[in-house]
Amino acid sequence: GEFPWHTHDEDELFLCWDGTFRVELEGQEAVTLRGGELFVVPRGTRHRPVADTRAHVLVLERPETKQYGN
Repeated sequence: GEFPWHTHDEDELFLCWDGTFRVELEGQEAVTLRGGELFVVPRGTRHRPVADTRAHVLVLERPETKQYGN
């Protein structure tokens, strides 16, 4: 499904473990990730991850990062 649009005060790393999903970036072309690929969303970039089918994703961010952004 779709995650809500949001931003963070720090970078956010997405690692696609299995399946396919995309990270939509406001004002930019979406980035599609497949198993084994990663992408870092720079801090302050409005974005949302979207999966049309099941995907397993590892997200690396600081423990205090709010799930839906700042």
